[in-house]
Amino acid sequence: MSTMIAFFGAPGWVELTVLGGIVLLLFGNRLPSVMRSLGQGVTEFKRGIKTGEEDPNANIEDQRDSNS
Repeated sequence: MSTMIAFFGAPGWVELTVLGGIVLLLFGNRLPSVMRSLGQGVTEFKRGIKTGEEDPNANIEDQRDSNS
């Protein structure tokens, strides 16, 4: 099997372009929603990082108060 892969080699720019075109034709109508979801995920991740950096001890103090 590995000799077969070595025989064909890595795909060139023409093969990648054709493959990209096929993927775009098949999944083109879903790409905007996928990219929107990805953007929202990145935004939520950044927001979580920012709120975590503001006061790292806030959650610990809140948990102690709720357990008492």
